[in-house]
Amino acid sequence: MSDWLLYRGSGEPHDGIADLPEPPPWRAFYADDPTPFDRDHDYGLTDRWPLRAAAYQADPPTVEMVNTALYLRRPLLVTGDPGVGKSSLAYAVAHELRLGPVLRWPITSRSTLRDGLYRYDAIGRLEEANAGLSATAVDVGRYFRLGPLGTALAPYALPRVLLVDEIDKSDIDLPNDLLDVFEEGTFEIPELSRVADTLTDVEVRPADDGARVAVTAGQVRCRAFPFVVLTSNGERDFPPAFLRRCVRLHLPAPGPDRLRAIVHAHLGDAAPHAENLISSFLDRRNTGELATDQLLQAVYLARHAAGETATDPRHVADLVLQYLNQAR
Repeated sequence: MSDWLLYRGSGEPHDGIADLPEPPPWRAFYADDPTPFDRDHDYGLTDRWPLRAAAYQADPPTVEMVNTALYLRRPLLVTGDPGVGKSSLAYAVAHELRLGPVLRWPITSRSTLRDGLYRYDAIGRLEEANAGLSATAVDVGRYFRLGPLGTALAPYALPRVLLVDEIDKSDIDLPNDLLDVFEEGTFEIPELSRVADTLTDVEVRPADDGARVAVTAGQVRCRAFPFVVLTSNGERDFPPAFLRRCVRLHLPAPGPDRLRAIVHAHLGDAAPHAENLISSFLDRRNTGELATDQLLQAVYLARHAAGETATDPRHVADLVLQYLNQAR
């Protein structure tokens, strides 16, 4: 295995991130004291995401592109059909490099840059001001909460992992709005900038409810650029300026060998019907759109159905292997 690879696609957590060299001079960010981050704290997570991450099967081209994005401190734009593992890649990298919980920002047509950066409870703040409390007598930071993007850009010592899911569903302006934030690694909270003369440092809550983040003079400035995974199902094109700032990875539909590895990783010695269901899945995929998780569901159901009755596994497959593009 090449010595330069930090993320290896093995699924085994390790401290390889410590070997990440200094960034290119044009991608070096702010060197203030980093925000504490307990990489072993579960932050209220369930056991679902480590299992999902450990079972991810990364092929060599994917491993190389992930490392390219890590070294260059650039977002990774991941395209591919539904169900090929675009979102799971972010969890796999966070799990293996022990970078803590993934910060997920699901995108809709109504998502704005402000949604990803922070929220401000202006009404609560106004009510407190009307009660006669001065700005210095209250904890102003409790009226602010960083969004997933804002949290990823906090001055942590290690890069956070941010999943911007289905960015192709966004309003046409959002990719361009992200350019300056990704390029500069900083953003302003105007409500705190206006009171910077009296409140220079304000601690605000991050999206994952970890340790509070110090905001100085209304500015949030990253120290280690986050590992950003932007997923797209190809529903729209992106402007060249946006593409130029991303490392691009296309995930093809997995072939027979990868499907066998995925089934084994998730379900172990799943069932004697697994091989037949993989063949059936591949045949159906040639005539319509199917996702890999549908195959996992079919194998899982076939294993349990076979344990109870003589249910034909092909019937079980028919229950879940339904085309996503509504083909007949």
